[in-house]
Amino acid sequence: MSDWTPEPATTPEAASGTGSHAPPAAPRATAPGPPGAPGAEEAPAPAPSHEPAPPAPLGVPRTPTGHAGVDARLERLADADHLAAHGHIEVYEDVHRGLRDELTALDARPAPSPTPPYDNRS
Repeated sequence: MSDWTPEPATTPEAASGTGSHAPPAAPRATAPGPPGAPGAEEAPAPAPSHEPAPPAPLGVPRTPTGHAGVDARLERLADADHLAAHGHIEVYEDVHRGLRDELTALDARPAPSPTPPYDNRS
C-alpha cells in the first residue's frame, strides 16, 4: 500500500469543480499596519549590490619561523589584507621574490677562505 495522496488540485473532483471541496479562496490584500503586526505589509528587501565587498583581513595567523629574513617577508603578507583583490598580486609577487632570495642565500656556498701562506722553513 502506498502513502501517496494526490494534491487537492490534481483530484478529478477538484479539476471538474464537482467535488465537495470548496474552491480556494482568493488571496487577501494586506492592509498597511504597524511593522510586525499580522497582515501588515512588509517592506521590500533592498536590491542586492553588485559592488565588490570592501577589503577585510583574513585573520590568518603568521607563525614566526625564527629566521628574521623569512619572518619579515611573511609579515609583508599582512599588507594584502587592506588591498582590493586586484592589488594582492603585487604583494604576493614581492613576498615570493623575497622568499626565493632568502632560500637562494641559504643554498649559496660560502666563499672559500684564503689559504694561509706556507711557512717554508728549511
